[in-house]
Amino acid sequence: MMAELSQWVGSLPISVAMRRITWLVPMLQTLHILSIGIVLSSVIMIDLRVWGASRSGTAIARSERFMPWMWAALAVAALTGIALMLGAPRSFRDIVFVAKVYLMAAATIATAALPIMLRRNGCGGREAGVPARVVGVVALLLWLGATLAGRGRWIAGMLAG
Repeated sequence: MMAELSQWVGSLPISVAMRRITWLVPMLQTLHILSIGIVLSSVIMIDLRVWGASRSGTAIARSERFMPWMWAALAVAALTGIALMLGAPRSFRDIVFVAKVYLMAAATIATAALPIMLRRNGCGGREAGVPARVVGVVALLLWLGATLAGRGRWIAGMLAG
């Protein structure tokens, strides 16, 4: 099933055209990686406040400051990721890629849940509760997992070589 899907996507005119434009895939990869960096940075900045490692402002204020950056970067990552899938449809058959997609979905849900948990804490966000701290850890681990899964073939080649 996935092999047929990959072949079908690879035969689409947009997929063929993307492979002919030599600079397009490297540009998309660059934008994809930079946007993932912004997502990770935003999550880390929110988590540092949630975990108490940073004391400036409230956890809610920190979340409100960085979540727009995270959502915008996530949109860019998703759009460039979809475009990269069109340009390299073999990724549909890659189990590591499938794991990355599931990790990103779970990470997005955990990250979206964090500000909701902070608002429900009732402490004005000054101190995050244990559940919010746990969700912060889980979100960061999921984002790191998705990032590493995105480099899965590279890491496997490095370990094998």
